[in-house]
Amino acid sequence: MRPSVRGVLLDHDERLVIFRRTVPGRDVYWSIPGGHVEPGDDTLEHTLHRELLEELGATVSAVTPLVTLSYPWQGELKTQHVYGCRLVAMDPGLRHGPEFEDPSRGLYEVERVRLNRSEITSRHLVPEPVADYLSTTITDLPRLIGQGSGPDQG
Repeated sequence: MRPSVRGVLLDHDERLVIFRRTVPGRDVYWSIPGGHVEPGDDTLEHTLHRELLEELGATVSAVTPLVTLSYPWQGELKTQHVYGCRLVAMDPGLRHGPEFEDPSRGLYEVERVRLNRSEITSRHLVPEPVADYLSTTITDLPRLIGQGSGPDQG
């Protein structure tokens, strides 16, 4: 199974950027942006930058490895490389990819939430190991990620 990356993205107001996912036939859930490593990706950070641009139209700085989580998923072992980063710019007009071209994939609504544990635990945030990590570190994120000053294209 291909590894994935996730971006724990803080905006200029120290809020966490997440998606509210509405998919036909499923209960509403939330996630942080990210996706699978593709064959053309040179590094995990390259995957992160590509995914954030595709899903949010975002550029980021202060890219910081936070944790690598592995857990059973669909009969295999799923690995998520979780990075923290700071939002430099976001242009929804730059969003692209299968998530936005195929209506059956549902909606990806951007939300920004305060760095409070209840913001994570009150939502059905997936995958659960990422939600568990965030619920225990949410208030420490500004310190863990640090400050960014400009685009870091890793």
